[in-house]
Amino acid sequence: MSPVKGRVTLATVAGSAGVSVATVSKVLNGRSDVSPSTRARVQDVLEKHGYVGRRPDTVHRDTIELFYQGVVNAYSVEVIQGVVDAGQAAGVDVVLTSHPKHPPTAGGGATPGRAAGWIRQLTATGRRAAIGVTSELSAADLAALARARLPLVVIDPAHTPEPDVISVGSTNFAGGMAAAQHLLSLGHRRIGYVGGPPTSGCNQARLSGYRSAMESVGADVPAEYVWMSDFLYEDGLAGGTKLLDLRERPTAIFAGSDEVALGILEAARARGLRVPEDLSVVGFDDTEVARLASPPLTTVRQPLREMGAVAVRTALQLAAGEPVASHHVELATTLIIRGSAAPHGLSSVAAS
Repeated sequence: MSPVKGRVTLATVAGSAGVSVATVSKVLNGRSDVSPSTRARVQDVLEKHGYVGRRPDTVHRDTIELFYQGVVNAYSVEVIQGVVDAGQAAGVDVVLTSHPKHPPTAGGGATPGRAAGWIRQLTATGRRAAIGVTSELSAADLAALARARLPLVVIDPAHTPEPDVISVGSTNFAGGMAAAQHLLSLGHRRIGYVGGPPTSGCNQARLSGYRSAMESVGADVPAEYVWMSDFLYEDGLAGGTKLLDLRERPTAIFAGSDEVALGILEAARARGLRVPEDLSVVGFDDTEVARLASPPLTTVRQPLREMGAVAVRTALQLAAGEPVASHHVELATTLIIRGSAAPHGLSSVAAS
């Protein structure tokens, strides 16, 4: 057989081999549902025609959709890196997208048609599973995912997830308690909290852990000592300003994230307060900014990259139809002591 002049197509190869175009495509993609004799015949025709297809290692790789809402910050960068690294190790491609919040309907939920359109896009592009980072999914989103049988894993869900939603997080309550206990052990009793959205599940858990530690020693938590908005630098600056302008300001503040803690550091600097001599600050997450802060932040470490890796492994289990051990996985937090917290009264001792 002499090579065919002009551009060689799948149809050309199929006609020469006496098979369908679909069969040729299966051979090119390394599919197993082709008989050995047919595969050999097609490969022989491909070789004689000099057909060059895509490299076998670039086809039919599983793909996971990784989506988030809001801005990418120090926290989400660590989680995303964990997802990408785990995907690479598993031979899975990760596609990162921003999933905007759906505009609410009159009943308060997202438009079902828009949710269905989003899911159709995911299934049309061959996604095996979806992973959301601190995302708020509507009932319409969840229903569309269920109808499409597209597995979903949420990392640090924005709200308490539905019972059948698989989620990955950390021991936020224990972390909040550890942060407050550390400040209490340093002699502080006037300890404030500046955290994320009041409806956020992880924020509620951190706040509850802080309150539990305070109550265990009989320390009051005045209403004005708790300020919640979001987990970003600007929120820490606003919350820190509010607490540090009080007539009886706190001597220590537990921040719901490292970025919030940085905002509190700036609010203290603007008021001529030194950290940790005049104000102790403890963050949460242990992102890169905690190590780069001045002074370096004492913070509660979340294993953010491992959370991303667990989400990938769980998503692939679900995609393969395998059962998972738990609908919610919590990884342990750890208190990391650096230079932003010191014993209460350090400023007066230094002055003397």
